[in-house]
Amino acid sequence: MSIITAKEDDPSSSRLTDLASLDTIPWYKKTNLRFLYFILVPTGLGVEWTSGFDSSMMNSLQAVKSWVDYFDNPTSSRLGLLNAMYSLGALMSIPFIPKTSHLLGRRYTILLSSLIMILGASLQASSFNSHMFLASRWILGFGIPFAIVNASALIGELSYAKERAIMTSLFNASWFIGAIIAAGITYVTFGMDSTWGWRLPSLLQIVPSLCQVLGVWFCPESPRWLVARDRGEEALGILRKYHGEGIGGEEFVRLEYALIKGSLEMEKQIASKGDGWIGWWKDVMRDKGMRKRFIIAGVMGFFTQWSGNGLLSFYMKKILGLVGIRDDRRVQQVILGNTCWGLVNAVPIAFWAPRFKRRVMFLTCTVGTGVVYLVWTVASARASIEGEGTKAGVAVLVFIFVYSPFYNIGWNALAYTYLVELFPFQQRSKGIAFEQLTVRFAVFFNTYINPIALDAIGWKYYIVYCIWICVEVLTVYLLFPETYNRTLEELSFMFEGKEVQDRVRQNVDKVLSVELGVIGRKDGQKVSSRNEIERV
Repeated sequence: MSIITAKEDDPSSSRLTDLASLDTIPWYKKTNLRFLYFILVPTGLGVEWTSGFDSSMMNSLQAVKSWVDYFDNPTSSRLGLLNAMYSLGALMSIPFIPKTSHLLGRRYTILLSSLIMILGASLQASSFNSHMFLASRWILGFGIPFAIVNASALIGELSYAKERAIMTSLFNASWFIGAIIAAGITYVTFGMDSTWGWRLPSLLQIVPSLCQVLGVWFCPESPRWLVARDRGEEALGILRKYHGEGIGGEEFVRLEYALIKGSLEMEKQIASKGDGWIGWWKDVMRDKGMRKRFIIAGVMGFFTQWSGNGLLSFYMKKILGLVGIRDDRRVQQVILGNTCWGLVNAVPIAFWAPRFKRRVMFLTCTVGTGVVYLVWTVASARASIEGEGTKAGVAVLVFIFVYSPFYNIGWNALAYTYLVELFPFQQRSKGIAFEQLTVRFAVFFNTYINPIALDAIGWKYYIVYCIWICVEVLTVYLLFPETYNRTLEELSFMFEGKEVQDRVRQNVDKVLSVELGVIGRKDGQKVSSRNEIERV
């Protein structure tokens, strides 16, 4: 569990955090920063609207008679394939994400992926057989990881240090907005006799992606990507515009720029060399520190989908059927109600969870979901014994709702916050892409196997998740490092040791002294950048 903490081994590494803490002006009183957060809503957070819309729509369509009839009442295996095809498309896009992100930048990669998803949603709405519907699901799945990786990274790389963790935590919480919209639309259309009962929700899946297409033109590019592409003046201008409005803003911006450039120079020095697509993935096995990062990212991908949430996201109708709730309208009401409840608790949790240590929150999440699943399993067993319409069945329904806040504390609120903090810039898109790889493997397995298992053994399938969540608790306790209350550059080399951290600090000081020169205090006194840093 040992990890080199910046505070203990590099006393000056928290310089930027300390400067940010002295800024008492709230974000909503800063004109440019306020606009930045406003435009990040459709451009960045809106990516999860797309993801949430898709999951909720596919969950709800199973209770739409026109969809069931049009596709010949899909069997459990066919239903699993219809859902799993989305993840198969995503799996096939993962290897291309880092290189594409490096070449196009965050903004244009989001734009490209949104256009792909608009194409997929259009084909889905116009499907005339199950093969065309499967193809559209594959296209939608191919596009979404590009958007998720770059949007989550862009939010973390543009946000001011004081709000970064909250902004990245809101990313996953935004999933519920798309899910609620999809559940509401499907609830309105499910009674239609025509195929518009399912075509209309499919067509409206275009709307979230259109938000990214329109919003991306007003959103700045990641300063870190600009520095990596030798466009430092543009990066400095963005930092000065959006991060320089607070108390000590000029000092903060100069130091932030120096940290970004110094860290990127060190990343280039220790990065694996290689040409082509394979060369871009060599950093996965570069050294012990990088291997640990990718192991954690991979583990997180599995855990965010193998914590029992996949059952609720895709197969609520089957779960409710096990306790006697089979009326399609009632199923739609439960899905809509649970999705709204998810948003109600996810947003406050996104503001609250980042204020605490990451390990504590992840452990609270895993232990809490484990207890909920244990009680849920016992109640399901009693409902099976006592029959339909019993108090045990009501208990199952209650704990479906209790599950949401515990899951949201960790795997929702902190997943991308933690990933952005875990990886340095050059490997950030690879790390999040690798997490998406394991996410899609997990979703592919869950969406295909879950309906078959539920039909075969009913509530007993929940026992698998009870055991698995215990594995999650142990893994979080033994493997996850603490990243709380540090800027991205301060966390860039937390695994690499004091020698590398010292070299980064030397690079930062060199940038400050050579490229930025002297920092002026408000009273006009001139001091060297090195002395100003030591003062902080």
